[in-house]
Amino acid sequence: MVSEEVPTPSRVESLAKSGMKAIPKEYVRPQEELNGIGNIFEEENKDDGPQIPMIDLTEIDSEDKEIREKCHQDLKKAATEWGVMHLVNHGIPDELINRVKVAGGTFFDLPVEEKEKYANDQPSGNVQGYGSKLANSACGQLEWEDYFFHCVFPEDKRNLAIWPKTPADYIPATSEYTKQIRNLATKIFVVLSIGLGLEEERLEKEVGGIEDLLLQMKINYYPKCPQPELALGVEAHTDVSALTFILHNMVPGLQLFYEGKWVTAKCVPNSIIMHIGDTIEILSNGKYKSILHRGVVNKEKVRISWAIFCEPPKEKIILKPLPETVTKAEPPRFPPRTFAQHMAHKLFRKDDQDAAAEHKLFKKDDQDSAAEQKASKKDDHDVVAELKVLKEDKQAAAAAAHKVFEKDNQDVDAKHEVLKNVAAKESE
Repeated sequence: MVSEEVPTPSRVESLAKSGMKAIPKEYVRPQEELNGIGNIFEEENKDDGPQIPMIDLTEIDSEDKEIREKCHQDLKKAATEWGVMHLVNHGIPDELINRVKVAGGTFFDLPVEEKEKYANDQPSGNVQGYGSKLANSACGQLEWEDYFFHCVFPEDKRNLAIWPKTPADYIPATSEYTKQIRNLATKIFVVLSIGLGLEEERLEKEVGGIEDLLLQMKINYYPKCPQPELALGVEAHTDVSALTFILHNMVPGLQLFYEGKWVTAKCVPNSIIMHIGDTIEILSNGKYKSILHRGVVNKEKVRISWAIFCEPPKEKIILKPLPETVTKAEPPRFPPRTFAQHMAHKLFRKDDQDAAAEHKLFKKDDQDSAAEQKASKKDDHDVVAELKVLKEDKQAAAAAAHKVFEKDNQDVDAKHEVLKNVAAKESE
């Protein structure tokens, strides 16, 4: 049973420690979002099925061309087929990574009242600091997490006044780790550029270069949840960034939507999880993938993750497929937008407009969906009208799932048919 509506503490941590046996209805996700959720520890231990690729970066800069190119090809394949990978032998010292984890964990071990001194103010647009996600849908669904969000690079764009003062090592450890992630990002951009047949420095220039590429850190804190089968730590989404680098406290919770199923990421010691974000997917015209993923929770252990998002400047650059990635056979898949426009398009469209987004990982193939789009839609108003009809349809599984993801305004009909098939199979 789900609890009746009760006053909800401002932080999920407070809610989790209140002794509740059932979560408030605001945190209960629609059934269509919960498919594939089981015991996350059992899921992680499964050896059958696809696994996120592991990329050894030992030879990423090797002077031996054959050895170096083998490493590059492995990374390119993972970016093309998955869009996510475990990076091992990445060159960042284990001791530094441990300092970052200890510092972040110590901050979240502070009493909520102490953390509130760093609280952000989302309604006013101040998102840096300590917070909990506000409702982002008409039904008021919330995510089972608290977080700390702040800009960490370049140094002149940081606001150290809002960084945690406790523990004392938080600023030194986070600053040094960020510098090393920035250097690692450059190496990754080089490999991805070469993989597209571009000059080595091309992708990094396209996302802002040394001066304008922004690194934002978000520490995600997922408290124990009394009903993990009903909640999500983070709803299904793709990252808007160019690249995302993730550490975690070795508690499983990340799931990727791959080949029509949710795959649980294993906890790989001394690794960094790297996602290809929407920005690189757009620039590569879809050759590199930005994979749909979500965070699930459990009732046994607190999970913490440290995500660094490498983002282009909001207004300076127009994101669109690079000319070298476009041919007659492969026309542009994405319309030109600034990064700010892409974020607004993806994150802040609500209800019916939200539905158009999710098609990205459920549509058939680009040519089929483009043909269907031409036949079934005249403009965005047509999309909204069609979605209103879909919402009234009894196929609630497909219609509800429309709310979760955002990509562009096309191919709703193609995605709807695929989702109906998925829902039908899971109900058999």
